[in-house]
Amino acid sequence: MLKQYLSEDTMQHKTSVDNWEEAITVAARPLLNKGVIDESYVEAMIDSVEKNGPYIVLKDYFALPHAQAGAGVNEVGMSLLTLEESVDLKGNEVKVFLVLAAVDASAHLDALSEVSQLLMDDEKYEVVLQGDLEKIRQLIEEGNE
Repeated sequence: MLKQYLSEDTMQHKTSVDNWEEAITVAARPLLNKGVIDESYVEAMIDSVEKNGPYIVLKDYFALPHAQAGAGVNEVGMSLLTLEESVDLKGNEVKVFLVLAAVDASAHLDALSEVSQLLMDDEKYEVVLQGDLEKIRQLIEEGNE
C-alpha cells in the first residue's frame, strides 16, 4: 500500500532547509504538483503545528505532517523529504518528513500501518534516517511483498 503512494516522484532528499515550515512546504511540493493537495493544505499543516505543538513528531528525527482530512485534499497521498542536516521542530530535531494527505478517516490506514512497521524496526528505521532514497524504495518494495 505504501508503494502506491511513495514513488520516485514523491520522494526527495536535500542537504538542509532553513526551518521546519520550509521542510513541510518542500516535503509537500510533489503532492501540490500532482494536484493531490491544494496550497491551503500546506498552510493548514503548518498552522496545526503552530496551534497544537510538535505532535507530528512520532519518533526521534521523524515527523508526520498532516492536517484535517479532506480539507484541501483531493485524493489520498504521501510524500517524503529526508534531510542530511536535521531541523528544529519546536524543540525536536527532525530529518524525515512524511506528509500525509487523507481524504477521510480511513482510506490511508493501510499505508500508515506500513509506516508504523518501518518505524518500529530499528534496522529499517536507520535506513530511512540515512536518507538514501533508493534504499528506502527497496524497503517499501519489501514491505509490499
